[in-house]
Amino acid sequence: MGRINLTALRVRSRALRRKEATDSRITPIWANIVADVPPAQIMTRHQPIEHHYTETRTKTLPDGRSSQATQIIAHAKPKTAKPKQLYSPTPLRYEEDTLRKQFFSDHPWELARPRTLVETDGKQYARANWSTGIKQRGLPVSGESVVQRQLWLLHNVPDITVPEAYDIARKEFYAVRRRQQTAMRIAVEEAEMFGADFGVPAMSVGMSKEDKVYTEWVGWAAEEAMRITQQRAGFEGSQVSTEQKAIEGNAAGLGGARFGGQRTGMAQRQMAGPSSQVGSSLA
Repeated sequence: MGRINLTALRVRSRALRRKEATDSRITPIWANIVADVPPAQIMTRHQPIEHHYTETRTKTLPDGRSSQATQIIAHAKPKTAKPKQLYSPTPLRYEEDTLRKQFFSDHPWELARPRTLVETDGKQYARANWSTGIKQRGLPVSGESVVQRQLWLLHNVPDITVPEAYDIARKEFYAVRRRQQTAMRIAVEEAEMFGADFGVPAMSVGMSKEDKVYTEWVGWAAEEAMRITQQRAGFEGSQVSTEQKAIEGNAAGLGGARFGGQRTGMAQRQMAGPSSQVGSSLA
C-alpha cells in the first residue's frame, strides 16, 4: 500500500518555504486565508446521514375524538449493507413524491400540458386552502393540485386511506377538466358561428402528410421492383419478357389487374417501335 498524499494539507508551508528560498517579497494572497481556515486534517469520511420523511395521519380514538400523529418513515436496509456513494449527496424524500409518481403514471398526458412558470411572488401555494377543494384561486388546476389535495385529505380526514384520498382528489380533478373542455367547445362553436376560421384541423394536416409519405413509398417500391426484376433478367437472358413481367407486377401492386393490363399494352406498343404504330394507323 502506498503512503497517503498530504501535499494539499502542506500547501501553505511549501509556499512560504519557496518564498524564503527565492527571496521574494510577495506573499501569496491565499496564504493568510489558509492559515485562518486550514484544510481538514481527517482523511476518513463518515457515512452520510439518510434523510427520512414524515407522515401525518389523523386517527379516531376509542372515545370518539380525533388525534393527529406524525410518524418518521425510513427505508428498511439490511444490517450487513455496506455504505455506498459516500461522496454523493443523499437524496431528499417527501411524502408527496409517492403521490405524485402514482398520479402521473396513471395520467401521463398531463405532463404534456403547457404550464405557466412565471409567478407573481412565488407564494401562491402558501395562500392555498386545500380544504375547500382542488380548485384554488390564482392556481391553475394540474397534477400538483391533485397531489396537494390528496395530501391534505390524508393529514386531516380521520381513518382515510391513500386510495380513498386519491379517488376523492381524482374525481374532483375530472370534474374540473370536464367543465374546461365544455367551455372550450362552446367557445369554439360561438366563434365559428360569428365567422371565425381556425384553418385546417390538425387531423387533416397529419393525414395529408401520411398520404404524401405513402405516395413516395409507392414510387420507390415500383422502382425497386423494376431494379430487382432487371437484375434477375440479366442472369436469365430474357430481357423483353422480364420487363413485361416487371411492368405487370408493378401495375398490379399499384392499381390491380385492370391497370396492369393497360400498362402492359402500352409497354408492348413502345417496344414494337414506330413501324407498328405507322402500320396500325394505315390499317
